[in-house]
Amino acid sequence: MPVFWLSDENTEFPPAELTPEHGMLAIGGDLSPERLLRAYEKGVFPWFTEGEPIGWWSPDPRMVLFPDELRVSKSMRPYFNQQKFRVSFDQAFETVMRSCGSSRQKEAGGSGTWITEGMVEAYTELHRLGFAHSVEVWQEDELVGGLYGVALGKCYFGESMFTKVSNASKFGFIVLVEKLEALGFWLVDCQQVSRHLASLGARPITRADFMQIMEKNEDEPTLAGNWAALR
Repeated sequence: MPVFWLSDENTEFPPAELTPEHGMLAIGGDLSPERLLRAYEKGVFPWFTEGEPIGWWSPDPRMVLFPDELRVSKSMRPYFNQQKFRVSFDQAFETVMRSCGSSRQKEAGGSGTWITEGMVEAYTELHRLGFAHSVEVWQEDELVGGLYGVALGKCYFGESMFTKVSNASKFGFIVLVEKLEALGFWLVDCQQVSRHLASLGARPITRADFMQIMEKNEDEPTLAGNWAALR
């Protein structure tokens, strides 16, 4: 199947089932709030590096975590029993996103990250509009971990996380999933298969199953706005 080219004018996406085996559905377009929100609604997310056209992906299988399947290992329990970290929501979105970008760049040996300046600007605007949300993990007054993503309907689409202290991002992720479960969220989209997320209870599902959830999710109200009160 071909990779589709998106124009700047039309924010619609081809059906996800037309995605080739490698997972890239389309290239081009822009990172406007309208296009980004439409992408997540349709099971698509942007992923590209600086200097490349915007790539839009819909992998098969899709890694997801159903909140009631969250696994907290024995090794993590002391962190909660002793309250080693403090967690907040939507208090430092741009800082969290930039920290995720720096972390990914270090992992790649300085060769680049998909969290480009354009991506930071686009998702910061989504945050301002109440759709993108960050989780901050603090040790005293120092930001030592965090993650960010987009929330639509009953789904949270995780984008990236970072940690400066062992298990800080995992601590924040667990707190987030527990909050989302209490709010009636159906799933956390983890995008790509990884052993780290599998250890927390995430598992791959087919694109077809994922898209069935996305179709139902379009009818669900979104908890938009600042999530600071979720602390």
